[in-house]
Amino acid sequence: MTRRYIVATITGAAFTLAAASFAQDTANVPKQPDKLVIAEENAKQLLLLMDTDKNGKISKQEWMDFMSAEFDRLDKDHSGELDPHELLESRVSVRHVRSSDQGK
Repeated sequence: MTRRYIVATITGAAFTLAAASFAQDTANVPKQPDKLVIAEENAKQLLLLMDTDKNGKISKQEWMDFMSAEFDRLDKDHSGELDPHELLESRVSVRHVRSSDQGK
């Protein structure tokens, strides 16, 4: 009877340790970022890029200046028009805005 008790105790302890380890492993798994949070962060980064007068808003002129510069960047052949190949390069993704790039 004592031998069965010891085996049962060791088995129970092993299951308890395994369950605790599993729970800890799943708790350390990072959550997928919320798409809305990512979109808001990208919008904030774009604001920093476009807001040349640093008033926290984008004027029509700031918007037009930014878009004009983007158009010129994409217009590789300087034709004044964007062809499908040039437009494929237009997928702008803001990752990080360096302070040295702000206001340019």
